[in-house]
Amino acid sequence: MASVAKKASNIVVWILLGLLFVALAGFGVTSFSGGSSQVAEVGRANVTASAYFRLIQQTINQQIAATGQPVRLADLQADRVDEAIRSQLIAQAALDNEALEMGLSVSDETVFSELSAIPAFQGQTGFNADIYEATLRQQGFTPEEFEEQIRSETARALLQIGVFGGVAPPDALTEALVAREVETRDFTVARLSEGALPEPIAEPDAETLAAFHEENAARFETPETRSISYAWVSPDMLLDEVLVDEDRLRELYDARLDEFVRPERRLLERLVFPSQEDAQDAADALAAGETDFDTLVEGRGLTLDDVNLDDVARGDLSAAAAEAVFADDAGEIIGPVDSTFGPALFRVNAVLNATEVTFEEAREELNAELAQDGARRLIFEAREEIDDLLASGATLEETAEATIMRFASLDYGAEDASDVITGYDAFREAAETVAATDFPGLIELSDGGLVALRLDSVNPPELPPLAEIEDVVAEAWRAQALSEALQEEASALLTAIVTEGRALDAAGEAEGITLETFTGQGRRAFIPGLPPTILPELFDLATPGDLAVLPAGDEALVLRLDGINPGNVNSAEVAALLALIESQTGQSIAQDLFESFGAAMEGEVGIRVNQAVINQVHSQFR
Repeated sequence: MASVAKKASNIVVWILLGLLFVALAGFGVTSFSGGSSQVAEVGRANVTASAYFRLIQQTINQQIAATGQPVRLADLQADRVDEAIRSQLIAQAALDNEALEMGLSVSDETVFSELSAIPAFQGQTGFNADIYEATLRQQGFTPEEFEEQIRSETARALLQIGVFGGVAPPDALTEALVAREVETRDFTVARLSEGALPEPIAEPDAETLAAFHEENAARFETPETRSISYAWVSPDMLLDEVLVDEDRLRELYDARLDEFVRPERRLLERLVFPSQEDAQDAADALAAGETDFDTLVEGRGLTLDDVNLDDVARGDLSAAAAEAVFADDAGEIIGPVDSTFGPALFRVNAVLNATEVTFEEAREELNAELAQDGARRLIFEAREEIDDLLASGATLEETAEATIMRFASLDYGAEDASDVITGYDAFREAAETVAATDFPGLIELSDGGLVALRLDSVNPPELPPLAEIEDVVAEAWRAQALSEALQEEASALLTAIVTEGRALDAAGEAEGITLETFTGQGRRAFIPGLPPTILPELFDLATPGDLAVLPAGDEALVLRLDGINPGNVNSAEVAALLALIESQTGQSIAQDLFESFGAAMEGEVGIRVNQAVINQVHSQFR
């Protein structure tokens, strides 16, 4: 049951939950009493406050990662994302309730099998209970909550298999969709450049630029920035304070001696034969030029990967093979030679001379490594003192003055904000999410350093005066004026073709217009030099001879459909496409089923929401 449930959970669960919370969106909210930690009740199942909090936090983090911009709960609420999150969790609870009503249950053995297979909980010898509990704490779970979640998800997966199984679209529908996907088209494009205009674009006067600057303010505004103060320390800052003992340098050099002192080696391939006679016959054929090594390998039913030995030292070979191989520097084929596995031919692909990095030569590298370790230890030893200072109310400035940390500030988000600290992912994530009321706690950096930060102000976008960016504004005005003029000229050409019978092919003789013809282009094609918008426009045209105009940067295009070609519906690629379309359309049909399912559950068990608990969760994000 575990393997079936896991497969369903990985492939189907989130798709169907997405369909189901669409079905449940808009359900009425009724009064709720009791259950102070429950956001909602759906029959016998609950949506907990902690689950709602985690999903909001996860959504905020995902949006920050996707946009690189700070995200607040208010932003989610403006887009009604919080409502969608609650609907998703209610959908899960509805399925949980249905599973409970049907008596679906999951054993402790199955739950343990599922969680012990999760890579994040693995130690060197498999599932590690300490790692498991520590990881859950970092994510805001207790083991009991997480195990109950696995139990619920597995039961839901079994339920979904029953509901979802057998949903398939009609053959006629999938065949029509496949035919649409494999269809190709032939077309001609007339490209109009600035030379096609009857008059060149005039230079804008001061009044024109001023109006353009004002009307397009959003294009020229500086980005929003966040004034951040921070105290930090990194191992690199402390290297001069770390004294490395000579004996430790020697010990590290000796421990890594194999890295610094390497014997003479060969890059070898070895082809083993059943007998000495077979090996000699192969060597004779090579000497006579009747075959080559690669052909011999293929003749033995092997590949070059099978015979490759990579980097080999003398001690890696048998005594006879080592003597023959390392006595020859010519890089030719050697043998037959008795090897560990029988008579063999060796091909020497490269001779790697012995190398030695002396202790004195390696000293700088070893010293830097040990100094980094020592600096990290200094930071670790200072952490408790820094924590105590911050907890007692010390400012970042005071903390930096009293400890090994350094104080600095920057306008995060500004184009010239190139401080070293912004190279750390942890700092960027914190800088994008910190609020003015947040306590400046310590954050670990990837190199073992520490940082604590404070939001001093959020600086809204500003429109620089025209005098400061006049060249930028003039360039933008000209680009827009050129695009508009070219589109107007292209539209005039299209009108002449339609109303006056002018041939598009003849337009290519005019100055500033070039023609290109393309054949057999599918919906997903990539055509170098043409904008990606051209293919959707092309496939919107219904009849050969139909025309369209579209912009393309500093050009305008007149597009003509020349032919519509049915694709090959019997190829292996189309078979895979057919399977994909069947799956996607089956999911679409499943959406209708789940909408009905959701409506039925609302009438049968009701959905009760506790707005007070929702408000309590929301308060954690302010």
